[in-house]
Amino acid sequence: MQRVTITLDDDLLADIDRLVETRGYQGRSEAIRDLARAGLAETALEEGEAGNCVAALVYVYDHAARELSKRLTNAFHDHHELSLTTLHVHLDHGSCMEVSVLKGDGDAVRKMAERVIAERGVRHGRAVIIPVGDDDSGAGHEHGHHHHHHRDKP
Repeated sequence: MQRVTITLDDDLLADIDRLVETRGYQGRSEAIRDLARAGLAETALEEGEAGNCVAALVYVYDHAARELSKRLTNAFHDHHELSLTTLHVHLDHGSCMEVSVLKGDGDAVRKMAERVIAERGVRHGRAVIIPVGDDDSGAGHEHGHHHHHHRDKP
């Protein structure tokens, strides 16, 4: 850990303090560290330097868009190596929500997510992409997390 001094304007500091308050951070430092990590991860993704990542792709679509589920199915079949599982939920009059868990090369995952979100008939689409690094051995993760690696491809 190193201590650094940063200069923030009042508005930004007020926003950070609000975040500390609402999310229950221990203090400003912890909040700023989290924001910095998130910003760096996002930048790495935008620059295509993500390496491996996992993603939750969430989208809502109309059941009535008959061809859509076929097109979505094709999209997932074309990239079956990226897609781990999909959860399908019926919402109301003909709208469905799906949550797909993707895993693989950051660039490929992002393209896949964009392809699904861009489909006609998909109303709300959003991808949460989380870099996992290229080390898949689980080394350095010795803090009580259970890692389930689904390596068996269909």
